[in-house]
Amino acid sequence: MTSVTIPRDAQAKQPWHEMPVQDCLTALQASPSGLAKADIPARVTRYGLNELAEAESVRPWAILGRQFASLIVWLLLVAAAVSGFLGEWIDAGAIAFIVVLNAVVGFFQEYRAERAMAALRSMAAPHARVRRGGAVHDIASREVVPGDILVLEAGDLVAADARLLRSESLACGEAALTGESVPVDKRAEATVGRDAPLGDRINLVFLGTAVSGGSGEAVVVATGMATELGAIAGLIRSTDSGDTPLQRRLAAFGKVLVAVSLGLVGLLFLLGLARGIPSVELFLISVSLAVAAVPEGLAAVVTVALALGVQRMTRRRALVRRLAAVETLGSTSVICTDKTGTLTMNAMTVRTLQVAGLRYEVTGEGYAPTGTIHLQAASAAANTAALDALLLIAGGCNAASLRQEAGEWIAIGDPTDAALLTVAAKGGWTQERIEREHGKVGERPFDGDRKRVTVIRRHGPALRALVKGAPDMLLACCTRLMTDGGERPMTSVDRAAIVVINGELADSGLRVLGAAQRDLPDAVLGDAASVERDLTWVGLFGMQDPPRPQATDAVARCRSAGIQVVMITGDHPRTALAIARLIGIADAGAQALSGVELDALDDSALAARVKTTPVYARVTAAHKLRIVRAWKAHGAVVAMTGDGVNDAPAIKGADIGIAMGKSGTEVTKEAAAMIILDDDFATIVAAVEEGRGIYDNIRKTIEYLLAGNAGELLLMGVCIVAGLPIPLLPVHLLWINLVTDGLPALCLATDPIDRSLMTQPPRPAREGLTKGSALIRIGVTGVLSAGVAFAVYLHGLQNGDLESARTQAFATLVFCELFRAFGARSDTRMLWEVGFLTNLRLLAVVVVSVVLQIVSHQVEWLGRLLRTNSMPLSESLMLVAFGLVPLVVLEGWKGIARWRAKRTTVAPTRVG
Repeated sequence: MTSVTIPRDAQAKQPWHEMPVQDCLTALQASPSGLAKADIPARVTRYGLNELAEAESVRPWAILGRQFASLIVWLLLVAAAVSGFLGEWIDAGAIAFIVVLNAVVGFFQEYRAERAMAALRSMAAPHARVRRGGAVHDIASREVVPGDILVLEAGDLVAADARLLRSESLACGEAALTGESVPVDKRAEATVGRDAPLGDRINLVFLGTAVSGGSGEAVVVATGMATELGAIAGLIRSTDSGDTPLQRRLAAFGKVLVAVSLGLVGLLFLLGLARGIPSVELFLISVSLAVAAVPEGLAAVVTVALALGVQRMTRRRALVRRLAAVETLGSTSVICTDKTGTLTMNAMTVRTLQVAGLRYEVTGEGYAPTGTIHLQAASAAANTAALDALLLIAGGCNAASLRQEAGEWIAIGDPTDAALLTVAAKGGWTQERIEREHGKVGERPFDGDRKRVTVIRRHGPALRALVKGAPDMLLACCTRLMTDGGERPMTSVDRAAIVVINGELADSGLRVLGAAQRDLPDAVLGDAASVERDLTWVGLFGMQDPPRPQATDAVARCRSAGIQVVMITGDHPRTALAIARLIGIADAGAQALSGVELDALDDSALAARVKTTPVYARVTAAHKLRIVRAWKAHGAVVAMTGDGVNDAPAIKGADIGIAMGKSGTEVTKEAAAMIILDDDFATIVAAVEEGRGIYDNIRKTIEYLLAGNAGELLLMGVCIVAGLPIPLLPVHLLWINLVTDGLPALCLATDPIDRSLMTQPPRPAREGLTKGSALIRIGVTGVLSAGVAFAVYLHGLQNGDLESARTQAFATLVFCELFRAFGARSDTRMLWEVGFLTNLRLLAVVVVSVVLQIVSHQVEWLGRLLRTNSMPLSESLMLVAFGLVPLVVLEGWKGIARWRAKRTTVAPTRVG
C-alpha cells in the first residue's frame, strides 16, 4: 500500500457519514484487513500523533500579578510609597497591608487555573485494539492513525473518530459529546445525509465516547485535533470569557477615581500656591488630600465580600472557582441551560402506560421503586390481567438492574431498561419475583434492523416470548390484540388507533416503546424471525427524563427577576420543546430551533433570532458557543450551564460558566467558574440571588466609603480655600478610612441579602457602580458630615488651640461616619425597619469604635498614636451627639421620599 497523499486536514473535511463504506476505505487508502506495518510511520508523519493539543501550564506568578491589575491598587501603592518617603511609616504600613491582604485572598481563590485541555486529554482512551496486517493488536491510543481499523466491544472507549464497517447491536453513550440522554444505536450500513447533526450520524463513532453494548469494527477517519472532541478542544483554547461585569465596573470606577483624585489634589495645590503656603507644607497637604480621596479599604472590602459570598454559596450547594464570578451571577440577564440532568432528573422514568384501551399514570421520580400506577380516568375499572402482562414485559424483557447505595437507588445498564424495571417493581414485579416465577430461557438481542429485543421466559408449563421495541416495527409483527376481555384478532381499526395513541404520546415529549408477547410451544425457540411473529399486542410505555421537582419554581423565579431562561440541548426538538413548555421556559406557541436550521443563519441573523427563541435542539458544541456569543452581542450577561464535553466551549465563553458537580465531566468543570454540587437548576437560581445580594452589598459599601471620603475632601478643601490650617493630619485620614470607615464597610459587605432583589430586573450590563441617585446621596452625605465637622473645628479654633480643634474635628467626623453606617444599609427602608440586631457585626464594630475613639481622648499613649489631645468625657459625649446629625437628617430625607412616593401612588386621577 502506498503512502497517503491526501492533505492533513482532509480527515476533518470529508463527509464520512454520507459516504459508502468502500468510498471511505478508498479515500483513506485502507482495507478491512488493516494497514501494513510499513505504512504507519508515513501516516504518523503526515497526520501527527493521535493526541489533543497540550494546554498551557498554570503560572502562579501570573495569577498573583492579576491581583495587582487595578488602578485603585496602584494608587494605593503610590500612596504607601509617598507616605514612607515622608516618614509616615504607620500610614505606609497600613496601606501596604491592605494591598497585600487583597492580593493573597484573590490569589488563593484563583490558584486553580484553567486545565480544560488536560481534562480533555484524560478522556481519550489510553489503549486501542486495531487490526493491522490481518491481526488484532493492542496499541497506545496515541499511535492510532487514519486508516486504522478499530475493533470495538462493550466497555471500550473509542480511540478516534471512525466510520463503521461492521456493527452487531452496537450502541454508544454519547451524552457528554452530543447531549443525547440515551445510548445511540449504531449501524454500519445506515445511510446518513450530509447535513445530519452529530447525534444522528449513526454510522460513525467518536473519540472519547463509550461503547455501551454490542460490538463492531470501524475505519479511523480522524485523529487528534481533527476529531469532534478535538474541535471542542480547539473551541475551548480559542474562547475567552473576558472580564466579569464587576471587574469592568471596578476598572471604570478606578479610572474615574484616579482622575477625580488627581484633579482635586491639583486644584487645591494651585489654590495653596496662590495663597502663599510654603511648598513643603503644601506637599504634605496634597498627600493628605490624596489619602482622603482614595478609599483605602475598598479593595479589601470587595475581596472579602466576594470571599464571604463564596462561603455562603458553598452552603447553598454552589462551589465558586473564581472569585470575581460571584458577582457576575447577580448581573445575569440570560441563563442558557442544558436540559438533561440540569432541568431534568437525568433518570429515564415511565410516566404513562397504555394497555387494553386504558391509560395509566405513573408517579415517582428516578429509579426508586416507589410510587403509584393509577388509571387516568377515575371512573374506569382497571384491567389487572392486562396491566400485569405489560409490567411483566417491562421487567422480564430487560437487561438492567437496580441497587440501593447510601439510600439512593442506582441503575446499572441502559437507562430505558432501568426505567422499565422500575415501573415493573412499582407494580409488584420485582427482579427477584420475575426470576423466581418466570425463569429466563433465551434471548434475541436488539439490532438496528429489527429495532426490538425479545426475552423468552417460562410461563407455567410453556414458554412465553416477551418483546419490546419501536412501536411501528413491533406493530407490524402483531396479529392479535390484548383487550379488556382477553385476546382477539387485530383489525385495521385497531392498528390505526394504536398509531394515533403512539403519536399523541410522542407529541407530548415522551419516548414511546411498544410491548407484545407470544406463547411458544415448549422447547421450540428458533431464530428471531420465527419467534417474533404472530405476536399479541399488549401496550405502550411512555417515558421521559422528568423535570426536577424544583425546576418549574426556579424558572418562575427567574422570570419574576427579569432573567430569560434558554434551553440548549442535544436532544430531539420535540422532546426538548415538551419539557420547556412543561416547566415554563416556552409558551404554547414557541418553536425550537434545530442545529441544522441554526447552520443556515449567519451571526447577524442568529443575533436577531435569539431573543425570541427559547429552545435549541440537536445542537453541537460550536452551536452552543454561537448562541452564547449572539446573546452577548446584545449586551446580555450570559450564564451557561451544562455537564458534557460539548458544553465546555460555551461554558468558557459565557460571562459565567456553570458546570454540574455530579454528572459533569472534568472538562466541563475545569472550564467553568462555578460548579453546582447537586446538579439542580434551582441551585443556580439560589446562586443568582446570592450574587445579586453580594453586588448590592458591594454597591452600598462603595457608596458608604465614597460619602465618607467626600466629607473628608470637603472639610479639607473648604479649610484650604478659607486659608485655615488643615483640620486633619494624614494619620487621622488613614484612621478614618481604614478603621472608622473600613471596619463598618466590611460589616456592610456581609449584610443579610434583601430578598426583594429577586423581584427586580437585572442591572444593565453597562451600568456603573454608582448611579445619579447614588451620587446625589454621596454628595448630600459628604456635605452634612463636612458641615458638622467644620462647625466644630471653627468653634475649637475660636475657643482653644489648633491641636484641640483638630482633635474635636477628627472625633466628630469619626462619629458621623460610624453612625451613618446604620443608615447605609438600605436606600429605602428606615433604620428601625432594617433593625439593629440583623447585623450584629456592624453593631459591635460601631460600639467598640465609638468607645475606642472616646478612650483615645483619655489614654495618653493612644492619643500619641492618633495625634489627639485629651478632653473631658462630657465633651466627648457632646461630640457623639453632633455625630448623630447626618444620620438623623438622612433618615428624615428617606422618610420624606417614601411619603412622597406613596402619595403619588395612591393619589386619585382627576377626570375632565
